[in-house]
Parts: sequence; structure tokens; C-alpha cells
Amino acid sequence: MPEFISSTITQRFCRGAIVAALLAITPVGQAADLTDAQAIVSQANLASYYRGNDGRSEARMLIRDAQGREQVRQFTILRRDREDGGDQDFLVAFSRPADVRNTVFMVAKHTQAEDDRWLYLPGLDLVKRISAGDKRTSFVGSHYFYEDVSGRNLQEDNHRLVETTDQHYVIAATPQDPVSVEFKSYKVWIDKQTLLPMTIEYQDEAGKVYRKVEVLKVADVSGFPTVTQSRVSDLRSGGSTTMQFRFIRYDLGMDAAVFTERSLRKPPREWLRRPES
Repeated sequence: MPEFISSTITQRFCRGAIVAALLAITPVGQAADLTDAQAIVSQANLASYYRGNDGRSEARMLIRDAQGREQVRQFTILRRDREDGGDQDFLVAFSRPADVRNTVFMVAKHTQAEDDRWLYLPGLDLVKRISAGDKRTSFVGSHYFYEDVSGRNLQEDNHRLVETTDQHYVIAATPQDPVSVEFKSYKVWIDKQTLLPMTIEYQDEAGKVYRKVEVLKVADVSGFPTVTQSRVSDLRSGGSTTMQFRFIRYDLGMDAAVFTERSLRKPPREWLRRPES
């Protein structure tokens, strides 16, 4: 979404005789619908989290509780791909308000193993490791989860295509390890043109939707459809968190040194500074 629920799609599935067959049944200018659920979610993952080789954005998070009280968080997100569709590095550095300033969250995302996550708390000068069991807990007091920052591993869920509409692929998902998560299932609406997940609804054991993630705005950034505003709603408590992304840039040339443990206590200021237009 934030790039939490943000962010590439270059796979092609039809070649040779298959292409010829599709051309024979598909009107000119109209792409054939995808039918494989795993292929759809894989492309949606690329669209959300792998734009360019790296990326930078500034985020403003508005947290609103059920009584209408509000808190604001501001931070910069840095991201670097180790390989397209594979392992990645994320660094989130907070600038406002004063009580979270210089707090840094870092993720080493792995596709074949559990992600590594660390949180630096400047008031205590403490680096805290976020355990796998905590990844679906509140991210700095918001309605986003730690896992939302870098995305959920596709291998953790079973996916099924349940509907194809004019605008969306609708995917139903269930966790492979039900005891490791708070939801029983979820459903995601993926835009057929951009392959961005636009809405996600999480259901509890009773089948009731209790958590909703929505994309509110999408803009073209360097030729990539990119999420610029999203919201997570807690339908039980009535609270929500809205995230706005600005000053988004891709392919800046960040190297691996930006995402080392040293950056937790001494964030890479040259990359946190807003780039010139």
C-alpha cells in the first residue's frame, strides 16, 4: 500500500499457435481474459510491488479512530529489487510527528523464506526484530499491518478465480496455515487493465467481512499505473487509516548499502531528501 498496496507486469503467456488461436476468437484491440488464478495474482504482485528496479515515495498516514480522533504519521519509503518478482529490500524512515521522528522500519523480503523485519526505536536506541508472528499486527499504531508494507508472500495462500467482470478479476484466497493469521479467507478485486488490486475484503471465522483495503486513487508515474491513495478500514471498531503517496520516483539507482543494519540508526539522508523534479 502504502507503495503498501502499491506498485510490474511483463509476463506473456500466449505464443505461436496459441496467439493465432486467440486472434481468431478475440476482437482486434481487445485482450483475452486471463483464466489462471496464480498467474493473475503473480502479475498483481508485480504491479503492486515491483515497478522499476527501485523506488522512492513520501507517505502521509491519517489514522482515525471510531470517535473521530485523528493522528498523522509522515515517512519516506525506499525500495530496491534484488530481482524482478523476487527478493526485495524496503526501508521506511519516519519524519513526523516528533514522537516517531527517526523511527526506522526495514524489511528484507524473501520469496522462499520468512521475511526479515527490524524496527529501530530512537528513544530507546533499540533495534527490535519483528517476529513472523507479529507481521499481521498494527504498523506504528495504524490500521495497516507490518505485512502490508512489503506484501504478503503468494505461497502462503491458495488462490481461486471466482469471477471475471468487465473491470475486475475476483480472486478468493485461503491461508495454507490458518493458525498463523487472523482471517479465515479474503477476496480481492484486481483491475483487468492495470492488474492492481483495488479492493481486498477479509473474512472472519463466521464469514463476516471485518477488514477492508481499498485503492482510492491511481496515477501514471513514469509510465507505470501507481497507487497514490489507499485506505484500510477496521469494520469492527469503525476506525480507518488513509495513506497518501507523493513525490514518487522509480529507477533511482539505489545500491544494497542503503538497506543494511547501519541504516537503521543512520538512515541514508541522500536518498531521503526529496529529489529534484
